[in-house]
Amino acid sequence: MHAPNRATLWGRILADELAAGGLEAVCIAPGSRSTPLTVAFAEHAEIDVYSHLDERSAAYFALGRSRRTGEPTALVCTSGTAAANFHPAVLEANQARVPMLVLTADRPPELRDSGANQTVDQVKLYGDAVRWHAELPEPEADERKVRSLRTTAARALSETVGVEPGPVHLNCPFKKPLEPLEVPDAVPDAFADTLAGRGREGAFVETTRGDRTLEDDHAAEIADTLTDADRPLIVAGPADPVALQTLEADSVVDLAERLGAPILADPLSGLRFGPHVSADDAPVFGGYDTYIVHVDEPDVVLRIGASPTSKPLRHALRDADVRQFVVDPAGAWREATFTATDLVAATPQSVLSGVLEVLESDSTTDMAWLEQFETAERRHWELADEARADGALEADPFEGAIIADVLECAPDPATIFVSNSMPIRDADRFGQPRAADLTVLANRGASGIDGIESTALGAGSATAADEPLVLVTGDLAFYHDANGLLAVDRCDVDATIVLLDNDGGGIFHKLPIAQFEPPFTDQFKTPHGIDFESLSAAYGLEFERVAPVEFEDAYRRSLERDGTQVLSVSFDSERSHRRREDLGERTRDAIR
Repeated sequence: MHAPNRATLWGRILADELAAGGLEAVCIAPGSRSTPLTVAFAEHAEIDVYSHLDERSAAYFALGRSRRTGEPTALVCTSGTAAANFHPAVLEANQARVPMLVLTADRPPELRDSGANQTVDQVKLYGDAVRWHAELPEPEADERKVRSLRTTAARALSETVGVEPGPVHLNCPFKKPLEPLEVPDAVPDAFADTLAGRGREGAFVETTRGDRTLEDDHAAEIADTLTDADRPLIVAGPADPVALQTLEADSVVDLAERLGAPILADPLSGLRFGPHVSADDAPVFGGYDTYIVHVDEPDVVLRIGASPTSKPLRHALRDADVRQFVVDPAGAWREATFTATDLVAATPQSVLSGVLEVLESDSTTDMAWLEQFETAERRHWELADEARADGALEADPFEGAIIADVLECAPDPATIFVSNSMPIRDADRFGQPRAADLTVLANRGASGIDGIESTALGAGSATAADEPLVLVTGDLAFYHDANGLLAVDRCDVDATIVLLDNDGGGIFHKLPIAQFEPPFTDQFKTPHGIDFESLSAAYGLEFERVAPVEFEDAYRRSLERDGTQVLSVSFDSERSHRRREDLGERTRDAIR
């Protein structure tokens, strides 16, 4: 590969090798030390480049794109604090098992620990939040060094989607000149003809990985345990994006039907929405948050995905003194109540397929077990619909009704990103299962409210042109990542943004601290009084204030329009929370 100088050579080889390995997109924040990487990616025809002014927003955008695709997106930044601003998204990617490749430019090693400007210790900067870290060798037209560079790049990309997918960090030191300026004799012309210089057809190193699969005798044991149970239960928590690519929803439904087991499907599981829900008798349930403590205790539980969003469900599983199989492809422990009895280190699909294959007969489960859930589920949605009726909503609005409308009225297909704090909890409680192909996403790894807009827009960048993107966010999260709204224009992503504005942190009304005033209002709820119309205008977004009772019509109009609209719906957070409590109590009373 020809290059005018060593830094340019390194950047071109790195971009070339990553593209050969399948990298399709990179998010770049501007900076000087990263010039060799930025120029190389900008010149590469096979890699889409997304330009961001803010490193934190860039990192969350990459996170969102990778979360939507299950494939790694790369990140590029200059040296110093720029790299530190990637850290929150790296933490989320680690916890949520989202593939990501982080490329941080750095000063050459001799300038470290010298007081040199914009020089910090970037070696293993992200600690154990990354699957692998490597310090690249300094650029040189040396065949062995370049083979090492290509091998490292191929390995790094592979590690992002390994047994436990997640972020990988490559620290990239560069000496000047950083721009593609000619330096005589730095890269001999003959170097382009060497194996290192031209690379190989495809990736320099192809990594072949095998999935962790379930052995037949273990499948038979699980099958026998489930078949012998009187009250089997399947719990599907938030899905890892890579594992979700291989999970067959029909297999879960097939197993549940043969066992007579309810499927309690988290909105982020990939199972609450989709064609598999179309059958009238498909045992997929979504209203369990209000009634799980009032149905009988299961006598065996099969769990896939991460820990459920629903706190009542987590507590019910904690209190169930029964055998619980937790399936995790990485063999990691993700069950914070420490009551599960069996860790199954295999992919969910291999477990489902293995159990279905050896299941000798359908379960003789008493149908009254499933009927409990069917009755409770039906009553839950009846009361939720009553609370959302025009008159009820106008007299006593609550945020959960808006989330319900978002999910019920979303086109098929659609990508819906839900913010942390109350929105994801409302999506869990009020998102009714439906047969539409809805991809519902959230940052539930570390569960922060930072980077929400950026993550959503990153996910939207990976959707089909005719698939709308909807973001549901609270006001604090919306403000927190306002910089991320630049991506609407810079990265050409349109969205319908549903802004639930309760002037502060409404979720704190759920906590005992709400009884203590002061400091509750000033230090926890933190009302801000921000005019979001002006903020939206600064980013060229259309803004509309919408009354709760008018939301459905405004939402449908936005979905049919081009551009990005912010639909702002105001609530009194305390009153809205009391409404949730009242609705939950009415549902529980009806079920009792």
